[in-house]
Amino acid sequence: VNNTPRQINILQALGAQVPLYAHLSMILGDDGQKLSKRHGAVSVTQYDDDGFLPEAVINYLARLGWSHGDDEIFSRAQLVEWFDLDHITPSAAQFNTEKLKWLNAHYIKQSDNAGLAADVARRLARRGVDPEHGPALEAVVALYKDRVSTLVELADAVEPYYIDLHPAPELLAQHLTDAARAALATLRGKLADVAWEKALLNAAIKETCAAHGIKMPQVAIPLRVVLLGQPQTPSIDAVLETMGQALVLGRLDRVL
Repeated sequence: VNNTPRQINILQALGAQVPLYAHLSMILGDDGQKLSKRHGAVSVTQYDDDGFLPEAVINYLARLGWSHGDDEIFSRAQLVEWFDLDHITPSAAQFNTEKLKWLNAHYIKQSDNAGLAADVARRLARRGVDPEHGPALEAVVALYKDRVSTLVELADAVEPYYIDLHPAPELLAQHLTDAARAALATLRGKLADVAWEKALLNAAIKETCAAHGIKMPQVAIPLRVVLLGQPQTPSIDAVLETMGQALVLGRLDRVL
């Protein structure tokens, strides 16, 4: 507001037409303080570094201080069509990082796997990880894209598929009990001969559970730890199918 009279005087001095001015709502940070280049604001490239899609950032920023009814999610074309000054909110708008992540998660889910895989490949390359040596990246991305809110989280999730993974000793000690080790040995024998399809892999796990008198989590959780170094993953049969037989058997052989 303080700068507007200066702009008007400069334009008049230049003989240029003075436009109509409108002021968008003040934007506050997550902490409720005014955003500025000295406090809270980040560059556009930082949003890319942090794994936010352009569509999500534009959608979210447009919704700060302006609304089109209750519409939360809209395309750039819809924004151009709908935007008017009558629906700008006079009160300050507060930036909410969690809301931006929610919106970003929506756009990640809607994105095609090839585009996501290309972005994740660049992020992995910056970490020194080569996704060419491992399962098809598009398939792995498809397995995880519904579970993340940023592309950084997506890169973190798929990275274990492409590195020389060694599960944390404390996780192995916790989950790879004698009973679990015996069950995994039985499963390893079945996996060596099974056709590598999700339904048949699931059947092999169920047969192993029945043979040892244990429940599915007692096989699936130790298997997740051995294969990916973590006790929680997508459906274990989907993980097996995506990883491929050679990688699965190789990681099992390391601990059995």
